Amino acid sequence: MSTKSARGENEKVLTLKGDGIDFDMPLKSGTVGPDVVDIRKLYAKTGKFTYDPGFTSTASCESKITYIDGDKGELMYRGYPIEQLAEKSDFMEVAFLLVYGELPTKTEKEKFIHDITYHTMLHEQLNHFFTGFRRDAHPMAVMVGVVGALAAFYHDSTDISDERQRIIASYRMIAKMPTIAAMAYKYSVGQPFMYPRNDLSYAGNFLHMMFSVPCEEYKVNPILEDAMDMIFTLHADHEQNASTSTVRLAGSSGANPFACISAGCACLWGPAHGGANEAALRMLEEIGTPDRIPEYIARAKDKDDPFRLMGFGHRVYKNYDPRATVLRKTAHQVLDELNIKNPLFDVARELEKIALEDPYFVEKKLYPNVDFYSGIILSAMGFPTSMFTVLFAIARTVGWVAQWNEMIADPVQRIGRPRQLYTGSPKRDFVPIEKR
Repeated sequence: MSTKSARGENEKVLTLKGDGIDFDMPLKSGTVGPDVVDIRKLYAKTGKFTYDPGFTSTASCESKITYIDGDKGELMYRGYPIEQLAEKSDFMEVAFLLVYGELPTKTEKEKFIHDITYHTMLHEQLNHFFTGFRRDAHPMAVMVGVVGALAAFYHDSTDISDERQRIIASYRMIAKMPTIAAMAYKYSVGQPFMYPRNDLSYAGNFLHMMFSVPCEEYKVNPILEDAMDMIFTLHADHEQNASTSTVRLAGSSGANPFACISAGCACLWGPAHGGANEAALRMLEEIGTPDRIPEYIARAKDKDDPFRLMGFGHRVYKNYDPRATVLRKTAHQVLDELNIKNPLFDVARELEKIALEDPYFVEKKLYPNVDFYSGIILSAMGFPTSMFTVLFAIARTVGWVAQWNEMIADPVQRIGRPRQLYTGSPKRDFVPIEKR
C-alpha cells in the first residue's frame, strides 16, 4: 500500500495493490485525530471486504459530538475538554451542548432547564406497568422494558422525519429517565413512588425521588447533589462505544427513538460496558479490609492468577482517564462529608494510594479509572450496586439522544449492515433422513 496525492492538492488516497488489484481509496481527515480510509467502494471495485472484529479499527460514522485521544488521555464534548466542563459547567448545560452543539446563553439555558423539568413526570398509566415485574427484578431489566414502552404512550413524538417530534422525544427521554430509574428502585424496595419536584435541580430531583418518603421531609445535601451532577456530566457521552453504536444501529432502521434508547440500555447492561463500576465495588468487598491488600496486589501481578484489579486501567485510555482525575477529588469530598466508618472505603483509599505509587501499576499505566471512583461515590451515597448501571444510563441518555439526532440528520446515513467472513460449510446437497 502507498499514499499519494490525487485530483487536488489537499486530496490523498491510499493505494491497494496486489493480486491483480490496483485501487485508490480516498483518505478523509477530521478536525483532530488520525485520517480514515474510505472503503465504501472496496467490495464493488475489488470483490473483497475488510475484517475487523469489534470494529475497533473502523469509523462507523462521521460525528461532531465527542472526541477521545486515548494515548493522551483526552476527552472533549463538542471541542470542550471534559476537565473544563466538569469544573465550570453543570449537567444541564452539558446536555444542551451535546444536543445543540454550542454552550447555551443564559436565556437558552433557563428555557432548556424549564422544558426538561416540565417533562419529568410519567404518564400515570405507566405506574401500573411496574407491577408487571417481579419485586426482585434487576433495575436494568425494568429500565429496558419501561423505556421501550414509552413509545406506546407518547405517539406524538415517534415520527423521526419530523424534526420537532425528534426534539420533543429527546427532551422526554432526558427528563423521564431519572423518574423511571427512581421508580424502578422504589418498586424493588417496596416504597411508594415519589413524584418529581419542579423546584429542584436535575440531580437534586433524582436524589429526592430515590431517597425521600412521603412521611418526612427530605433535604438534598448540596455536596451529594454536586457529586451526582458531576457523575452525570462525566458519563454523558463517550464517542462510538458499544451502547452508542447500538442506538445508532437501531436508529438506522428507522426505529422510534424510545426503542433505540431501550436498545442502548440493553447493551449498557453488559458487565463489560456499564457494569464496570459495579465490578470494581465487588472487588473492594472481596478484599474486605486494608490488611488484605498486599495479598491481592501480589495476585494482580501474578500472570498465572486469574484475579484482576477492577476499576484500574481502561481499554481506550492508555494514560490516566481524564474523568477519573476529576472524580477523584469528588470522591474524597463525599467520603469526608458523610464520614462513613466502613472498611470498604479504607480499602479504596489504600488501594488508590498504592496504584498511584507502585512502579508496577505506574509502568503499566493501571491508574484508577472513572469506574473505580464512581463506584465508591455511589456506594457512599447509599445506592445499591444494582443501581450503578442505571445511573450510567441516565447520564448516557443525553449522549445517545445527541448521537441519534445526528445520525437521523446525516444525509449519508444508511441502515447498518455489517458483513462477515463466512467459515461454515460450503454448498452441499440435502440428504434424505433415511440415508443419513
